[in-house]
Amino acid sequence: MADLDDLKATLHQYLRGARNALIWKLDGLSEREARLPRTPTGNNLLGVLKHCLNVEAGYFGVTFGREFPTPEELVSMQAMEEDPQADFYAREDETKDGLIDLYRRVGAFADRTIEELPLDAPGQVPWWPADGRAVTLRKIIIHVTCDLARHAGHADLMREQHDGAVGLRREKPNVPDAYDWPAYVTKLTKLADRFG
Repeated sequence: MADLDDLKATLHQYLRGARNALIWKLDGLSEREARLPRTPTGNNLLGVLKHCLNVEAGYFGVTFGREFPTPEELVSMQAMEEDPQADFYAREDETKDGLIDLYRRVGAFADRTIEELPLDAPGQVPWWPADGRAVTLRKIIIHVTCDLARHAGHADLMREQHDGAVGLRREKPNVPDAYDWPAYVTKLTKLADRFG
């Protein structure tokens, strides 16, 4: 647990929490289940993880003049120009376990950037508009944590719809144990119907 008086450690803790939530949402899923589109726009659990690992590699890499050691494993800007969704699905030659491993390595890379630079370290986000490219590490940690948290929420819903697995963390899901969820849904439906 981070010292809440240490801003950098606290921000880093929340980033790691979002990252870990994304990884655990794939736990126990087959290759097909991880890839299967779960929304009308094709969102899938493995694609969300792949997008987030590319987000972290870019923001904690090139933004601060650093390069991920194996950039060929990431989705290139050229690939994104050819297919704007290239980072939201696993190609046939990519696997769930391979992408999880890559995300762990990207996470370690991002962690090193955070550990080695001060919060006010300047950076440039080349894909942002020119008048907003100048950033600090503080801003990027917050930006990426918000992005990852948003996608972790997507993953929460997709996984719950798949097999009912819910919660913030595997070891402490933060939802009531032995709760009568069908009765709860019925209660909320009746309440909503009063406004129909």
